[in-house]
Amino acid sequence: MALADSGRGLPNGGGGGSNSALRSGARSQQQELAASVTGSGEGFPEIVELNVGGQVYVTRRGTVLSVRGSLLWRMFSQQEAAELPRDSKGRFFLDRDGFLFRYILDYLRDQELVLPERFPERSRLQREAEYFQLPDLARRLAAAGASAATARFCGLLRDASVCADEPPAGLGYLEADLPEAGGPALSASPTSSRSPSGGPLLAPSLSLDAGGVVAGRRSGYITIGYRGSYTIGRDAQADAKFRRVARITVCGKTALAKEVFGETLNESRDPDRPPERYTARYYLKFNFLEQAFDRLSEAGFRMAACSSTGTCAFAPEQGGPADDKIWTSYTEYVFCRE
Repeated sequence: MALADSGRGLPNGGGGGSNSALRSGARSQQQELAASVTGSGEGFPEIVELNVGGQVYVTRRGTVLSVRGSLLWRMFSQQEAAELPRDSKGRFFLDRDGFLFRYILDYLRDQELVLPERFPERSRLQREAEYFQLPDLARRLAAAGASAATARFCGLLRDASVCADEPPAGLGYLEADLPEAGGPALSASPTSSRSPSGGPLLAPSLSLDAGGVVAGRRSGYITIGYRGSYTIGRDAQADAKFRRVARITVCGKTALAKEVFGETLNESRDPDRPPERYTARYYLKFNFLEQAFDRLSEAGFRMAACSSTGTCAFAPEQGGPADDKIWTSYTEYVFCRE
């Protein structure tokens, strides 16, 4: 998805030829801006290496200076190189989201922003833009987010068949349910889709069943996997060091995974997957299996099956005590919602 450049009024800078010319002009502006800050920000190389949350980026100093007044502009023009934090390899360190910084850097290069279709991290990227003090980028992300939210809402209304001017057939209306002028309030009938509390009408796909559960929910399977390890010493009861979960993986349909785990789902390894496609590359931002189970249970899933494999190695082979055994296991839990 391309966001229009408010300064130029053209999405992505216009056509191919003009786009190249504009980018060349942007690079010239960056070089001029870098030259304009001589006398301050001494000690910086022309090629800057950045470590942002563990992700390494290499760019020109003129790129990070391209937006005057931003956080990066102040860091690399108003401060000395020796004053900035660095990692063990001498790269300038920023404790921010390394995956989202790629879009920040793209914007700094030519003041344009192109996001993937169905980009799920717009609100987080807006927060990063605000942190790096890029008000134009934050404003454009906020406007795009509002437009996307409106489009999703209208899509839900169309799916629920309530966008029409008149109530459509099939929603459970009865002529006897409609109140006359001055008559009693509308009462809920057995065929009405209005909630007992008087809330808005639900579409048939979103109606409540006899148990009060939303009917017509998306069915499917989600597989939770984790690789863990534990160590057993000579005295197994006293020396056992139990489960160390490295990462909890999520496999299944993209839309189901996002519905269940929401913001706790790390999509960085497969960020552009459409909702109806399947993925085996998501993982969770926490390491507690029980927390994952709670979320699945709250979403109406139940465990259908599980399997596990394990291997054992003596600790000396791994640099540990001579009498210890290190067990490593991989376990998968299959959850189903009908």
